[in-house]
Amino acid sequence: MATPESPAARRQRYFQFLVIVLGGGAMYPIMYLRQNFEISILEACRIDASQLGELYSILGVIVTLAYIPSGRIADRFAPRTLLSAALAATGLLGLWFATFPSFFQLKLIFIGWGITGGLLFWASLIKAVKLLAKPNEQGRFFGILDGGRGLVEAFLASVAVAMFRFLSTPADHGSIRLQPVIHLYAFTCIALAVLLFFLLDKEMPQAEAAPHSDAAPALAVDGNLFRDIWTLATIPQLWVLAGLIMCAHQLFWATYSFSAFLQVNCGMSALAAGSITLTKLWMRPVGGLTVGFLGDAFGKERLLVVLFVLVSACMLCFAQVPLHGRTYVILAIVLVIGYLIYAIKGLYWALLDRCPVPPRLTGLAIGIVSFVGLLPDVTMPLLDGFLSRHFDRPQSLVIYFTLIGACGFIGAALCLWFGRMHEARIRRGAAGAGICPTNMK
Repeated sequence: MATPESPAARRQRYFQFLVIVLGGGAMYPIMYLRQNFEISILEACRIDASQLGELYSILGVIVTLAYIPSGRIADRFAPRTLLSAALAATGLLGLWFATFPSFFQLKLIFIGWGITGGLLFWASLIKAVKLLAKPNEQGRFFGILDGGRGLVEAFLASVAVAMFRFLSTPADHGSIRLQPVIHLYAFTCIALAVLLFFLLDKEMPQAEAAPHSDAAPALAVDGNLFRDIWTLATIPQLWVLAGLIMCAHQLFWATYSFSAFLQVNCGMSALAAGSITLTKLWMRPVGGLTVGFLGDAFGKERLLVVLFVLVSACMLCFAQVPLHGRTYVILAIVLVIGYLIYAIKGLYWALLDRCPVPPRLTGLAIGIVSFVGLLPDVTMPLLDGFLSRHFDRPQSLVIYFTLIGACGFIGAALCLWFGRMHEARIRRGAAGAGICPTNMK
């Protein structure tokens, strides 16, 4: 029988989680400043759009290649050490970035960010949250993680935009206007690195496993990476999970092209399109914070099926229905799509708890799933570029959103498949224990 958790232990768990959410929200915005300050970055760094694209290609490749070794590292070092080191290094690289060095040095900075964000931080972040959440809390913890990260990012972005507007004038050079913004993000990362190191325990309080948890028993650590990868490769649930995360991440990538679609296909000004896409960002905390509790209450797989189908329908409507001049309809569709996508992102990692992964390989499993599931970071820009070369821009955007919208239906099918695999596992476990499945909740 599981030992009841004391109020003090519960408070400690929640406090650790809050600190981790703050760190997760501050880690990545400095790497993706181009979302709000692309023109100023080009001016301040004295580079063109092609060179900026090259920098982000480097970042995407390094992060993607780092996912699998990041999982191995997360299994061998405490989250406090990895999370603090990643935040501190990211902040220091940001201070270097704020000097607007040569293009070669910018490449080194983006390589460094790829290492800190992909190799040190990501798998450790997901593993830390999985360890802190009880089996019946996985949905809400991962929902709060994504929503909380979105809230931190939105808050920092609002402060950054205010600094950009009021601490300089439009006549100032881009480097003068942008430097305080970069300093804001860099010093925030460094401050949170110190906070995480001193406030997180060396060994975090781990939630107790459920009596009938899907987690496989721990195995002796043999240090053989290839054998461990093979062990995980034989778990079909992990591949299905990676596939549905890939579908979800492709849907998420579509949000990066909303502004272009609204300007090119809907005739909106840059200011109007930017205002709508900025409003969409606030759907991330709303989606993440609400869907996690719903997933724990009504079933994560079934809820994800509904979310995937709805977002696909909305995406296809966005791409195919003439919306020129219908500002309020466009705003409603964009906000709904944003909410649904962020809700999916806030819930899918909670399915990892349903995969029979040996506890000692949790980090490596996260790395493998991330490597496959987040491949759209590399493939989606290539798809967009291919379509842009072979079709005029309005048509290429329609095709782009239509293809991505179809991915949502594939994601829904994978969620159904994952749910049936989980139910079959429960039935096999119940039969082995001599329990009648009809008496199981």
